[in-house]
Amino acid sequence: MVAAAAPAEAQSLRLGGLTPLTTIDFPGRLAAVVYCQGCPWRCGYCHNPELLDATAPPALPWEHALAFLQSRRGLLDGVVFSGGEPTLQAALPAALAEVRALGLQTALHTGGMYPGRLAALLAQLDWVGLDIKALPQRYDAITATPGSGARAWDALEVLLAHGTDHECRTTWHAGLFGVDELLDLARTLAARGVRRWALQECRTPGAPAWALTDAHRQQLAALFPSFALRRA
Repeated sequence: MVAAAAPAEAQSLRLGGLTPLTTIDFPGRLAAVVYCQGCPWRCGYCHNPELLDATAPPALPWEHALAFLQSRRGLLDGVVFSGGEPTLQAALPAALAEVRALGLQTALHTGGMYPGRLAALLAQLDWVGLDIKALPQRYDAITATPGSGARAWDALEVLLAHGTDHECRTTWHAGLFGVDELLDLARTLAARGVRRWALQECRTPGAPAWALTDAHRQQLAALFPSFALRRA
């Protein structure tokens, strides 16, 4: 089954794939995940490097993804737009509107590189997962992109000001910064008003061994009403 033609804006959304069901990417919901092609940053530990090239031909036409979502109405609660970096694409607002018109909730996974675009999208989103990679001064080395730290932390301020339900998450590569700086990062996030933070272990081959002690974990957990440690 192929959906009726989506608006031209949504049809141009470039997708690298789709996960038909997840219970972990949109808290409290049964959701599908669509993976948007393209990202302007080049983090060395990227989890989805096949999605980085914004010029790659789409692996999945948007109308096919929309047809799948239509067929799952009543079974799914929502749809997660992940990547890559979804806010890179001008077609994202139209695609979100299409999903919401199906009666599905919407979530976004973003690195925050376009805070102005994020601000414009928040009225269409029920939940946001924002990656905060490090303190601002570390970003340029991590992303290979000058000025990236200011953009991501501006996106955090936009998200906190709007009040959209969200989670901040940090994938920690201990070779890029140590435990003391990780603790500084956590304290800074808490001071900015972040209430839900997830710390994720970097699983890239060659990444240093996990170095957090139980005492460190307790310090981190004490800073946030909701703290998750993800190592799998």
